[in-house]
Formats: sequence, C-alpha cells, structure tokens
Amino acid sequence: MSHQIYRIVTFDIIKPYTLRIKFDDDMERIINFRPVLEGSLFGPLQDETEFNQVEINPELHTLVWPNGADFDPETLHEWPKYEEEMQRMARQWAKAKLKVA
Repeated sequence: MSHQIYRIVTFDIIKPYTLRIKFDDDMERIINFRPVLEGSLFGPLQDETEFNQVEINPELHTLVWPNGADFDPETLHEWPKYEEEMQRMARQWAKAKLKVA
C-alpha cells in the first residue's frame, strides 16, 4: 500500500469546524472536523476558539494546532476514504472519556 505525499497550500474556515483545504495538486476538499474532535489530542479543538487557531506548518505542509494536533495531508486529501474510521475512533475516545469521568 503506497502513501501519497500531498502538501496543503491554503485553507479557509468556511463555517464552524469546517475548512476548505487546497492541496498542491489543485484538489480542494471541504471537511467538517466536528465529528472527529474527541480524545486527548483532538478533544480540546471542540472549543471553536482553539479550533480556529489552525495554521499550515511550513515544513510539513499540513494543518496544525497550537496544542500539537495535526492531520496527515494524505488523510485529508483522501478524506472520504478515512472519514468513517476517524469518526469511529472519535466515538471510542468519547466513550473512554465517559468511563473515566
């Protein structure tokens, strides 16, 4: 299984938790991240102010947040392929958080 290398060149916040992302191959993808914002790394991004601090890392060319959260550009480029699994993992993280609380 090969892993494609993509670079994110620009993004826009188009509504809460939703970004329009443009890649170096001119493909654009609109992703609503809200369903995957769970767990110790992504959970803090449920705070919209935190989420909106997203930037493009100039070395890795991917989206990053000040708390260290990031996504592989290939995952974002091929989001329909990964979305269901990312949401499944987020549900597991949310259940684990409830068990601890």
